[in-house]
Amino acid sequence: MNNVRVLHRQMGAHPKQLQNYTSAYTKLYPKASQIVVQCNRDLLWTTNSVRSRRLKPVIDALEALHCLPSSSPAQRPARILTHVFSNGGSLQMTLLGHMLQRKYGSAPVLGTSASALVLDSCPAAGGLKSIKLAVRTVVQNPIARHIALAVVHTIYFVRFGLSLLFGKQMNMLENLQIEMWNPRILSWMGLHTPRLYLFSRKDKLVSWQEVTRHAETAKERGMDVRCELFEDSAHVAHARVEPERYWSSVQEVWAVAIKKKSED
Repeated sequence: MNNVRVLHRQMGAHPKQLQNYTSAYTKLYPKASQIVVQCNRDLLWTTNSVRSRRLKPVIDALEALHCLPSSSPAQRPARILTHVFSNGGSLQMTLLGHMLQRKYGSAPVLGTSASALVLDSCPAAGGLKSIKLAVRTVVQNPIARHIALAVVHTIYFVRFGLSLLFGKQMNMLENLQIEMWNPRILSWMGLHTPRLYLFSRKDKLVSWQEVTRHAETAKERGMDVRCELFEDSAHVAHARVEPERYWSSVQEVWAVAIKKKSED
């Protein structure tokens, strides 16, 4: 049986940051395969078709690891831990979920596999201020940053205007929060999938209160929810500040996922 770790990185993550997590997973689960989903800096203003094209190799990799229906029926279904970083990684994950649903339909893909979802510094709708701060953090070149902020302003106010005009939520990050309440956000997940929220009071990009509310609502909707609220770590920096606590929490939620499926 394959054990697979799918890591959805935050927007514009540095390769060295990524290596810290892949190395940790290799140490904890040396026999597990890893799929790393990058998140480009143009995520907020690129089209869904472009984003979908970039995610196609992820589906190919999932198929190759026997995570999806087109895989060999003789193989036992993979056990999958999905680790998502920030709103950028969350947006990538929800789009992947839509792509899988279009390709395979709404029926459960892996009804008997173990799965867990780890959410690091997400999700949160925030507002224009937090989006601008995220762009300033990710885009280092002053000219490119100025252009990116202009694009963000335009998209934000166009969506806001459409929301007022049609009475429908058009804010990308608020839609994201709603989508993240879907227990089957990815086709191998369900109400049985334990969720771990990792977040911090000192995070300047994602409000810990918003993450707390999201976790509470998920629990009210019948999902198995766990929370680790850090006190002093910055955005997506909890593993660096308190590595033992961080990775112990990840190991615990994965152990719960394995135990649940063994009891079914």
